[in-house]
Amino acid sequence: MREKYPDDVKLVFKNFPIRSHRFSLKAAVAAMAAGRQNKFWEFHDALFKNHRKLSDAKIKEIAHALGLDEAKFEKQIKNPAIIDHISRDYREGEKLGVRGTPTVFINGRKVRNRSMQNMEALIEKELKTPAKKKKVP
Repeated sequence: MREKYPDDVKLVFKNFPIRSHRFSLKAAVAAMAAGRQNKFWEFHDALFKNHRKLSDAKIKEIAHALGLDEAKFEKQIKNPAIIDHISRDYREGEKLGVRGTPTVFINGRKVRNRSMQNMEALIEKELKTPAKKKKVP
């Protein structure tokens, strides 16, 4: 969608580590730590590709494979600011009614049908609404 609407769609990522996955919080922290080395999305994608086999060893393996400075990565994993950020995201998600991931919102409305066709239709509708058009970056 960002490719089709580069001037009208803004992607905002929020952390919402699900409680049913025992490595979700560690994965969120690791992705944020990787982000401190400009590798958030690469780490994020690798985590999702390996979601069934996540472990401390797998997280270190991903960091190594992405060429992260491992000493800096390990230091950032222990950075309380990252946990605080994730906690704020989680609380915000709870307030908005997020129950799982991924959850998508378009202009503050939760999208139930996340097909590309439906999301494109919703974006088109929002862009045609003058008051909303100003809000979409």
